Amino acid sequence: MEKSGFSDFEKEAMRERALVHELAPELQAKTWYGMPAYANEEGKVVLFFKDASKFKSRYCTLGFEDAAQLDDAAMWPTSYALLAWNDAVAAQVENLILRAAGHAIK
Repeated sequence: MEKSGFSDFEKEAMRERALVHELAPELQAKTWYGMPAYANEEGKVVLFFKDASKFKSRYCTLGFEDAAQLDDAAMWPTSYALLAWNDAVAAQVENLILRAAGHAIK
């Protein structure tokens, strides 16, 4: 089984928090089922980050809840597996955060 490229959960959670704060400052950080999450003004979770090691998974997960504005026709993904962090992944995550929060994407 391939090990996740996210060896330091706290570092990755802090990176995600900084990214969410920069791109969608209206989302409030909170803990959701023990995971870092970000909620809208109504307190509804928009997105969350699930650590690979906490759940003995080979990848971290960036997930989205009903409050995320990701609707795309009749079907769309609500979570993404993250094996590593690089410029391409960062760009995709940025666009997902912007879309989920209802902002125009880059």
